[in-house]
Amino acid sequence: MPDAHQIAERLRDAYRGGAVQPLRDGLEPTDGPGAYAVQLINTQHWMAMGRRIVGRKIGLTSKAVQTQLGVDQPDFGVLFEDMSIPTGGVLHAAKVLQPKAEAEIALVLARDVDLPHARPEDLAAATAYAVAAIEIVDSRIANWKISFADTVADNGSSAFFVLGANRKPLAGLDLYSCGMVLEINDAVASIGAGAACLGHPLKAAAWLARTLSTAGEKLKAGDIVLTGALGPMVPLNIGDRVVARVGGLGDCSFRYEG
Repeated sequence: MPDAHQIAERLRDAYRGGAVQPLRDGLEPTDGPGAYAVQLINTQHWMAMGRRIVGRKIGLTSKAVQTQLGVDQPDFGVLFEDMSIPTGGVLHAAKVLQPKAEAEIALVLARDVDLPHARPEDLAAATAYAVAAIEIVDSRIANWKISFADTVADNGSSAFFVLGANRKPLAGLDLYSCGMVLEINDAVASIGAGAACLGHPLKAAAWLARTLSTAGEKLKAGDIVLTGALGPMVPLNIGDRVVARVGGLGDCSFRYEG
């Protein structure tokens, strides 16, 4: 059986060589600790190569998806600075394998959060502002045939993200019942609401803070937190123009080009 370092290298090679088969030969489908160990190996590798961490992404915030993968909790991955696409910018097809887009609410923190029992109100107090966001997810696992361990090891199936320009303090925002519309080429492709994200985006962020604190890490001032999808993700085709609109936060967009 391959060890964690061999699995990590297999995933890194997939970015260049194409998607690989599910990691069943080295990771049981629900092996969270083993999968996070693989993720950490690659995070450390990329940091040694000069990439800079700017935040975290939360995945599996939908109860339906958790049930599908046989787990009862979300997962997380690392956001690197070079994963950011400016709103209105372009994602080139050569940089992804099998991309999909999902609309989210992003929080940007004003101060550190290192609380093993973090509550949503703790995250609210630590947040500088919220923005509409799009996460472009991708999988280095062929045909998206992922288990919980596959997606965790694969940095939460992350790829790129877009943040809106409309920075809003949380005071007066309704992140629970706010609506979301994701448009592809001016047609509605996905709809949702803040409550779809683990019951509330701040609940998802608090889960992340608790999880990191328990592992001896923390959320840091300036971190971007992608709190999780507000509706179903949508596959991308070359030529697509993608716009996410979130109630109270405005919109953000990108184009997917060959």
